[in-house]
Amino acid sequence: MQINLLGKNMEVTEAIRDYVVKRVTNLGKLLSRIEEGKGKVMVNFEVGKSTNHHKSGDIFHADCLIKIDGKEFYGSADKEDLYEAVDAVKDSLYNEINKNKDRKKALFKRGALKIKEMIKGISRKNSFTSK
Repeated sequence: MQINLLGKNMEVTEAIRDYVVKRVTNLGKLLSRIEEGKGKVMVNFEVGKSTNHHKSGDIFHADCLIKIDGKEFYGSADKEDLYEAVDAVKDSLYNEINKNKDRKKALFKRGALKIKEMIKGISRKNSFTSK
C-alpha cells in the first residue's frame, strides 16, 4: 500500500503524519484482502486549513482518494479540529468500501441462486434470456 500525504496552507508535522498513517492502516482489514489477491492500493490523503481568516476559528479540511485496481473511493470532511476531520474521512471511506464489498457478494449470491434454480428446474424463467 502506498500512502501519499499532502498539506495545504499548513505544515505537515510528524504527529499529523503518524495519525493519518495510523487511521489509513485501520482500513487495512479491508485493504489487506485486496492486496493479498495481487491488487494494487494507492492512497492520496490531503489535509489543510480551508482559509486563514475565519471568524469562528480555523476550519480544517481532509480529503482522501483510495484507488483499488481501477476503482476509486473518495471521502472528505470539514471540521474545527484536524483530527476529527481525519476520523470522519476514515469512517466515510470504511462505509463506502464495505458497501461496495457487500454489494459484490450480494450480486454473486443472487446470480448463483438463479443458476441453481434453473438447474433444478424450479424456475421456468431463464433470467439470462428473459424468456
